[in-house]
Formats: sequence, C-alpha cells, structure tokens
Amino acid sequence: MQRPNPFDAQCPTRKVLDRIGDKWAVLILILLEHETLRFNELRRRIEAISQKMLSQTLKSLERDGLIRREAFPTVPVTVEYSLTELGRTLAVTVDSLRIWAETHIGTVEAAQRRYDRGAGPDLAETASR
Repeated sequence: MQRPNPFDAQCPTRKVLDRIGDKWAVLILILLEHETLRFNELRRRIEAISQKMLSQTLKSLERDGLIRREAFPTVPVTVEYSLTELGRTLAVTVDSLRIWAETHIGTVEAAQRRYDRGAGPDLAETASR
C-alpha cells in the first residue's frame, strides 16, 4: 500500500487535517481531554460558538471516531460527550498547539503590529528565505 500524500488533493488524510484545523473541533477536543461534558456545558465554556456549529462539530467528531456520544433516558434526554481512545491521542497533540499559541502569542502579536505598520517581516527572516 502506498503511503498517504496529504499534498495530493484526493488524499483522504486531508479530511482529517481539515478537522484538526477547525478551531471549534480543537477547542472541543481540548475540553474533553480531562472530563466528560454535556452539550450545554460545552456551549457555555466555548464562547461565541453557536448551537448549530457545536452540534455540527460534535457530529463530525463522532463520525470520525474521536468522541463518544452517550444518551441517558431522562426527561429531557441527557447527552454526554467524551473522548474515545483515538480522540485522546489527538487531544494530546492539539493541546500542544494550544500551549504553543499561549507561549508565543506576544511574539505573534508584535509581528502583526510591525506588519500592519508597513514594516513587513524581520530582516533576518527575509534573509533566510
């Protein structure tokens, strides 16, 4: 079997990369890494996510085998979301992105301000291209 090539437009790994690149999916995975949560708990914790977007993202993550949806026969029905074993492996990886973002946000914002002022990239960065 040939190794997947994510640079090929038809490569199925692109679908997984699209999921990982979705900010809502990343935030959900990070939240579920340490605890099982209900729909409304997720919605309260992730500011600015709409009910529709949360629902769509949860369904996609469930379809990909990354999260588990468990419904309990209460009135109204209680639904909880947790990571699958596969989801746990991905959550650790995406949490590294969160840590990187938190660590480097000051540097990124400074670069954005320089760029917006018309200064462009650092000279050292330009020389290395």
